[in-house]
Amino acid sequence: MPTSTWFRLNVAKRERVLEVAMREFGEHGYSTGSLNTIAREAGIAKGSLFQYFTDKLEFFAFVCDEASRRIREEMERRIAQVDFDQSFDEWLFDVLCDWTEYMADHPLERAVTAATNFELDNSVRSVVRDTANQHYLQVIHPTLQLWREKGDIRDDADLDVLATVILTILPFLALAPYYDGLDPIHDLRGRTPAEQRPVVRQLIAGFKPMFAPHK
Repeated sequence: MPTSTWFRLNVAKRERVLEVAMREFGEHGYSTGSLNTIAREAGIAKGSLFQYFTDKLEFFAFVCDEASRRIREEMERRIAQVDFDQSFDEWLFDVLCDWTEYMADHPLERAVTAATNFELDNSVRSVVRDTANQHYLQVIHPTLQLWREKGDIRDDADLDVLATVILTILPFLALAPYYDGLDPIHDLRGRTPAEQRPVVRQLIAGFKPMFAPHK
């Protein structure tokens, strides 16, 4: 949690520090991300960072939390505009396509997503991943329950397992088109969101038997 000094900064300065930190940690991760670089590019003294945060891990965790919050809030806005009168699998296809488009258009948030997933230090990764997962699950769990009540997810479907599948697919779709070595099967690397759509549909078709109502 940032100190009160952080919250007393004017909004423009906070946003500048946050944007620079997202870029630095997004490119280099926690271990090699440089506080010197962040301070220099943000136009502040390095010592000021320790007036805002107790240490580097708290700073990194805050940056990751802010990135996850931005992603969740924008996706909630987009999800609210997706047609809820269609079937669940078609709705999910539209949502996941929105997700791929968001990630294509927001390289800073995408880079921080990569930093949270690729961090080698297990103790650091657990802190930032737990926070990111909670942001996603705030949306996933109630949404799945709504679709069950609507009848598009059958009563005996395990919503926790379905949430796990979706929670696994989200970072895969966010990162595989932009980082080498993540997708040896579908060849998403370098594909545009439009070119990713057949793969999105294929993935949904693969786990549809987990939730589809019996005919």
